[in-house]
Amino acid sequence: MAQENKNTSNIVDFKKELRDRESEIELLQDTFRLVASELNLEKVFDIVAKRAIQLVGAETLLIPILDKNNETYTYRAGAGKNTNEIIGESLPLDFGVCGWVWKNKKPWWRGTLKELDEKEHTQWEKEAGTLILVPLQGRKDFLGGIAAINKKNSLEFSRRDLNMLTLFAGIVSIAIENALAVKELEKTQNSLITHQHKLNILNKQYSESNKKIEQLSLYDSLTGLPNRTLLRDRIDRQLSIFTQNDEIISLLIIDIDNFKSINEALGHDKGDQILIEFCKRIKNHLKINETLSRLGSDEFILFLPRTNLKKTIIRTNSIFNELKAPYIINNKEFNVNASIGISTYPENGKDRKTLLRHADIALNIAKKRHSKYHIYNNREDETDESQINLSIDLNNAFNENQFELYYQPKIDIKSNSIVSAEALGRWIHPERGLISPIIFIDALEQYNLIDKYTYNIIESAVNTINQWSKDEHNIKIAINISTHTLMDPNFINQVKKRIPDFSISRKLIFEITESLFLSDHEYIFDTLTRLRSLGIELSIDDFGTGYSSLSRLKRLPVNELKIDQLFIRDMMTNFDDQIIVKSIIDLAHNLGLSVVAEGVETQEILEQLKEMGCDIAQGYLIAKPMPAMEFEVFLKN
Repeated sequence: MAQENKNTSNIVDFKKELRDRESEIELLQDTFRLVASELNLEKVFDIVAKRAIQLVGAETLLIPILDKNNETYTYRAGAGKNTNEIIGESLPLDFGVCGWVWKNKKPWWRGTLKELDEKEHTQWEKEAGTLILVPLQGRKDFLGGIAAINKKNSLEFSRRDLNMLTLFAGIVSIAIENALAVKELEKTQNSLITHQHKLNILNKQYSESNKKIEQLSLYDSLTGLPNRTLLRDRIDRQLSIFTQNDEIISLLIIDIDNFKSINEALGHDKGDQILIEFCKRIKNHLKINETLSRLGSDEFILFLPRTNLKKTIIRTNSIFNELKAPYIINNKEFNVNASIGISTYPENGKDRKTLLRHADIALNIAKKRHSKYHIYNNREDETDESQINLSIDLNNAFNENQFELYYQPKIDIKSNSIVSAEALGRWIHPERGLISPIIFIDALEQYNLIDKYTYNIIESAVNTINQWSKDEHNIKIAINISTHTLMDPNFINQVKKRIPDFSISRKLIFEITESLFLSDHEYIFDTLTRLRSLGIELSIDDFGTGYSSLSRLKRLPVNELKIDQLFIRDMMTNFDDQIIVKSIIDLAHNLGLSVVAEGVETQEILEQLKEMGCDIAQGYLIAKPMPAMEFEVFLKN
């Protein structure tokens, strides 16, 4: 009878085991069906966790997944007790059983303890508890694992549980790998979409800014007058058109008398008001094709095409009539006088530089004779003692060392430390005193002396670098290089002659103008590349004359862009200027270039530039240009 009961019990146990096996197989098949076509990572994790906990009868089930860094793992999903507290946590890979499974690429269960030596047995017996952790192995890479913790009813996991969970892991590994890949792809696509959106915004912003840049690069921001660049273009265009009958072209340089004293007495703001009103009075009477341009602080040029001498004199007198009325500043009246120098085409010159030079000479004669205006006379003014014979005077300037370099510091905006200085040429004439660079640089080009001048400047800068190095001042020097000099076939050799070694050349910065891009590109690229090979840094000066050169800019071996003070000085009151400056900074940084802002005159502007990410600042807030000896004193203070 006992034997019969035992057999009956065995049959019942066998049937139960058979039902369990059928249930497990059905669960595995159903799981495979669900995850095989599912690519949503969260849904795959949810299915796997819920089916796995059911399969092995665990109280808690967790899915740790190896992170991209291969140094940590994160619990990405789970089911059962306390999972909400654990999911999302990341741990070092060498922490806990997960690290052991990853290292050995095989499952962990309590039976594994028997395979360990005594030391490891003691360590992992404390760590493991009642736990099964089987690896999730993808086609190529180890993904993570499935961890079943604490068997229900206080039982221990059996080898059968281990085998079933291992089989289960093998079925779902590929589905998890596919879902992880899809998730990563979606993340990458979203990132690309985000970057594309940002790029579109930046491009749109930059395109809009460029329109403003083009506007500002051709017009003076204070007076709204065409600047020197636009004036040059208009003069050159008119000179290329054949004049007929008795028509001539007249060029008038208008200078406000004693404006420096007025500015110092009233302040710069009130001085600006006078300049604006002064221009407005003249602009009111401009005709079609006539151009009034601001040349310098208080100097203006009036360009009159298709006129004659009689009409020019009439227009000149009408200007003086307009200027007679007093200016009202702070409810007080001020009288402002001016002097005018006049040159005409073709009598006084057939090119822009000659006409400007002769108009400047005429202006000086008018001032000396205290007459309102003077028309340049080829015969009389050639012998007039007031005229500078520029050809002779320039040669004397070289022989007598009348040229001098002033230095204006540039600071690293983040550290507020001086990193470099721009070398600015000054001509101290023994009779006329300080002559504007606008005048003498043009004259140097006119008489083909600009190359000689530039090479002297480089030599002087090299000597200064040597002296500063001895005094332990690690300061770079920036030098303006004209397009004419850069195109000199002997330029590289001349530079090499004046630079003794790399320790000097790496402290030199050559500033070149954006108009250079209109020259022979291949030749320029070769020259700039050779300069960079010498260790000399390259800077694009006065950046913002247009964006036609951007495609070339990104291929040229330059280091930095300099934003012209035209866009900097009104930044805090002109939102368009802020957009332009920010766009140029972003553009430069995207091209791997640093950015220099020149014309920084207030702490507020400096702070704004710092917030925008600008690298270097230059301007009167830091210091005005000063002779080398003063600069050395400045460095020590």
